Amino acid sequence: MEEMIFRYMDTIRDHTVNTINEMTEEKADVIPPGFNNNIRWNFGHIAFIQDRVTLKLLGEEMGVPKIYKLLFAPGTKPANWQFPAPSLEELSQELTNQKSRIRDFLTGRLDEKLETPFTNGIGLTFYTIGECLLFTFYHEALHMESIKRINLAINQDNN
Repeated sequence: MEEMIFRYMDTIRDHTVNTINEMTEEKADVIPPGFNNNIRWNFGHIAFIQDRVTLKLLGEEMGVPKIYKLLFAPGTKPANWQFPAPSLEELSQELTNQKSRIRDFLTGRLDEKLETPFTNGIGLTFYTIGECLLFTFYHEALHMESIKRINLAINQDNN
């Protein structure tokens, strides 16, 4: 079962990385009317949250650059950025490297109980690291849908 979960993580992440690799830097920074964030923020947020929910909850140091907390943590938005954001190429590399980092760290540990159960922002409580990892797949899909909607809004504005 564990191997199937990691293969699924790889499949989801490969889709995310393929999407980022098809994006332009200019389009990644557009915030269409009705949106708070841009495509670049969504990609960075995916990386930040996956590390936070899979590594930090076990007391490990997050693998993403420390600046990601200031740029991509919940509640952040590009309008408030005081530091340059990573390029799409840098984000793509981070998202790619994160797969093996998480696999290496979590192999054999998915049933490990968290010292303190984790309740996320929408009220879901997780008791094991495996539950946390599975939640990150849902989270990534939500943000991929946001990226899709932002891209569609940008394309409609340009027509």
